Amino acid sequence: QVQLVESGGGLVQPGGSLRLSCAASSSIFSIYAMGWYRQAPGKERELVAAISRGGSTKHADSVKGRFTISRDNAKNSVYLQMNSLKPEDTAVYYCNAGRATVVGGTLDYYGMPYWGKGTLVTVTS
Repeated sequence: QVQLVESGGGLVQPGGSLRLSCAASSSIFSIYAMGWYRQAPGKERELVAAISRGGSTKHADSVKGRFTISRDNAKNSVYLQMNSLKPEDTAVYYCNAGRATVVGGTLDYYGMPYWGKGTLVTVTS
């Protein structure tokens, strides 16, 4: 059974930082790439960042330079460090397990239907 549990969301002022965590069941973590998606009110769910089993990463242009995805295989966990937060980053953030290919240094992520329940991030003054 695939289980993903997010934590770390909250209320933060513009320019602030948060670190999201996702704990995955050990049965899946070693075989899947991982991703963070977000969904703002009235908008489609979008991929924010992804990381392969080997640690290659991909970040959406909207968060590049501000967010960093990482994983700790020993702890079956994936993280999203979010700095310089903006009001437009307000959304529910979801952890996802999937597949990834890395060709020529470029990672392509293919999310699978394994989701956590999400954690809300609100950026407001």
